[in-house]
Amino acid sequence: MTVLYRGRFAPSPSGPLHFGSLVAALGSYLRAKSLGGKWLLRIEDIDPPREIAGASSQILHTLTAYGFEWDEEVLYQSQRIETYQTQIDQWIAQDKAYFCHCSRKQIQLMGGTYDGRCNLCRPKLTSGAVRIVNHSKVDRFDDALMGTVIQDAHFAGEDFIVKRSDGLYAYQLAVVLDDAYQGITEVVRGSDLLQPTVRQISLYRLLGLTEPSWLHLPLACTEPGLKLSKQNHAQAIDLLNPGPSINAALNFLGQAKVELAPANIMLEQAIKQFVLKDIPAHTEILL
Repeated sequence: MTVLYRGRFAPSPSGPLHFGSLVAALGSYLRAKSLGGKWLLRIEDIDPPREIAGASSQILHTLTAYGFEWDEEVLYQSQRIETYQTQIDQWIAQDKAYFCHCSRKQIQLMGGTYDGRCNLCRPKLTSGAVRIVNHSKVDRFDDALMGTVIQDAHFAGEDFIVKRSDGLYAYQLAVVLDDAYQGITEVVRGSDLLQPTVRQISLYRLLGLTEPSWLHLPLACTEPGLKLSKQNHAQAIDLLNPGPSINAALNFLGQAKVELAPANIMLEQAIKQFVLKDIPAHTEILL
């Protein structure tokens, strides 16, 4: 039986959507809809210090103005906190995770890679950050655009954090549990997340879950290594005249432009002429 394609876009409510956000949304949308699949929307709102009041509603409004239509209800990570904690409690009870008191400075003195020392403490620690016992040590994966991606073996093999010492849940944990919960079959996102993918695959294997496929899009950068982001005050995309921005994003992704029209009509045409292999296989593109 053929599994229905299920993709997603998962912005964080730390500010308005900018051109880089539009590229990620459009790339994932075109991929899903060109395959006759579903496109889901998730708001990753589990990092309150970085979030801006009203940003979630603003993101939904912007996506609607740009013609995006998501399938199923919007999932908010803040509604999933109990699920994350239940999984962590289970891992700790099974000795698959442990508490850690080590600071960044201490880890630097270890050579930059955490050496697992807190897992050897007796009696066991009962507070601090929570690290997973990383038996998988995945250091490579196949990407639909980039081909075989190889990451640093030390990074891939480290017992990484799934809950921070300040009580906030790590992106690695939340994204894996949520993608699995939503039945995502392929993760389409920016290439800034190429490196953490190996850790996410490790979690899929620890959980005994089927891994999704991966497709990482080039990042829109203002200079080498500096992507457009809310943190560096990237300009919000135009809500009143979305057409030019849609065509600019299509061009960035190597896709043919479409005639200016209402945004939903432009997206319909873009879906029909979407060609995956025409997306530049680069991690970043300078604007």
